[in-house]
Amino acid sequence: MFTGLIEELGTIAAVEPLAEGQRIRVAAELTTSDLNNGDSIAVNGVCLTAMGVDPGGFFADVSPETLQRTTIGSLSTGSRVNLERSVTPTTRLGGHIVQGHVDGRGKFLSAESQGDFWTVTIGFPEQLARYFVHKGSIAIEGISLTIARLDEAELQIAVIPKTWEMTNLSTLKPNDDVNLEVDVIAKYVERMMAAR
Repeated sequence: MFTGLIEELGTIAAVEPLAEGQRIRVAAELTTSDLNNGDSIAVNGVCLTAMGVDPGGFFADVSPETLQRTTIGSLSTGSRVNLERSVTPTTRLGGHIVQGHVDGRGKFLSAESQGDFWTVTIGFPEQLARYFVHKGSIAIEGISLTIARLDEAELQIAVIPKTWEMTNLSTLKPNDDVNLEVDVIAKYVERMMAAR
């Protein structure tokens, strides 16, 4: 489980195709300080298992399912990625409950500067629309964010300077794919209501 508060902006150091899937090497320093082989780590909001951990980074094997559902397969050497270690019992839950289980891909449509702040517009697939609510939580690229405006096919988020500086939002270009994870509580409520 994660909070959606990004700890470090890492860099893809290598991408190696495997017979089924791929292996990525992520260059990072802060998040590897207490990361162990087998630990979960969110990379752009995708829960991966860290292997070959050293002070300069880690490897992760990416399954075909993850490549199909997320944007991990479009990363290349030099891509900037949002990193977050999994929570511990003493971690503050400053964002919201983020599982690292991406529900679909959205589209980065635009980012408009308003002084030091940014308004970011994201397009989303129709099948996810029912999970979004105005002022509700969403994870975009693993970042816990609040929906500031909601239309039928797109939403807007207000981004503070710290988030703009510390995440890969500032590197995205119009029509780039982004990983979306809806609030897990909404999925549970939907399932319970359907059972009634």
